[in-house]
Amino acid sequence: MTCKTLIIGAGAAGMMCAAHAGPGVWVVDHAKAPGEKIRISGGGRCNFTNLYTDADAFLSDNPHFAKSALARYTQWDFIDLVDRHQIKWHEKTLGQLFCDDTAKQIIAMLQNLMTKAGARLLLNTSVTGIRQTDAGFTVQLSNGQTLQPRNVVVATGGKSIPKMGATGFAYDIAAQFGLRVTDTRPGLVPYTFADKRFAAISGVSTPVRMTAGAGRFTEALLFTHRGLSGPAALQTSSYWSEGQSVAVNLSPDLDIGQWLKTQRQKHGKKQITTLLAGLLPARLIDHLAAEIDLTGRAGDLPDSRIDTLADALTNWHLTPQGTEGYRTAEVTLGGISTAELSAQTMMTKSTPGLYFIGECVDVTGWLGGYNFQWAWASAMAAAKALVSTP
Repeated sequence: MTCKTLIIGAGAAGMMCAAHAGPGVWVVDHAKAPGEKIRISGGGRCNFTNLYTDADAFLSDNPHFAKSALARYTQWDFIDLVDRHQIKWHEKTLGQLFCDDTAKQIIAMLQNLMTKAGARLLLNTSVTGIRQTDAGFTVQLSNGQTLQPRNVVVATGGKSIPKMGATGFAYDIAAQFGLRVTDTRPGLVPYTFADKRFAAISGVSTPVRMTAGAGRFTEALLFTHRGLSGPAALQTSSYWSEGQSVAVNLSPDLDIGQWLKTQRQKHGKKQITTLLAGLLPARLIDHLAAEIDLTGRAGDLPDSRIDTLADALTNWHLTPQGTEGYRTAEVTLGGISTAELSAQTMMTKSTPGLYFIGECVDVTGWLGGYNFQWAWASAMAAAKALVSTP
């Protein structure tokens, strides 16, 4: 059977592309339902984009690659699409936009757009073989069908959350066609510590400024039985390397040294722990007391000890054993090298008609809707190119 375009993967990027790529589109996915990662994202409400999306919020071997697609299909374009489908939404924090009701509304919107465009969706169907021909490609499917599309778009995502069916299939296709794949690893993932040092304060959360490598984020940090989670940990994990320490500032918006000196004058009889418990969770203070000398009254603190204490609280160095890996990672860092792709169309430079979009490409956004915006933007870049081809 012939078709103009076969899209492999019915996730965010695949469905978005299918809805806008013109007639003659087939979509195949091995899952039993489309958009499964959309469904579970954002606590079931889908953090579908971010008001502050720009190329600086993305990691890649080529930090300029994403600029073209993101500029030609912006967060405002997707918000307009959501509004036209009467999906109510709200901003949660830091520009993160969520559905008021359910992530299933985004899936339904994309499915409706695909239906109107005439795209054909095959679920519970895998690609078992693909080869290039003079007319395009020949693709074998697990249901026994053979398709002969002129174009193939790979939108199968990365390795994150394998229980949802994630695989490295995109990288296998890339290898088959001689395309370079940059090193892949889990991103936006919690840290783990072998000694479970934070088990006693599991569930405690506090605003911090957390730094790992070149990544620095001021967001909430969550202590867990396994280690560190919450937005601050997830964000910095994308910049962290094994064996590297992370730095935590427990007072990101306050000069805690100056504050303690002021408190020494006003509340000299109060215990240091009592004063700090007004700034930080009491359970965290108890935990820190095992590592930092927090004994004594504020009035007895010399400037030197205040300076030492302030440094300990604002430059707390921790060395994770590792991360929770792909099991809980929200994204996969690395992927199909951008050097292999056209930034305008997402088509491979060496194999005409073969496209890669979404998470499988070496473009990874911050936490907070950025990766969905990359899915929409890269999908639209490919779709516009496909519409313009015969």
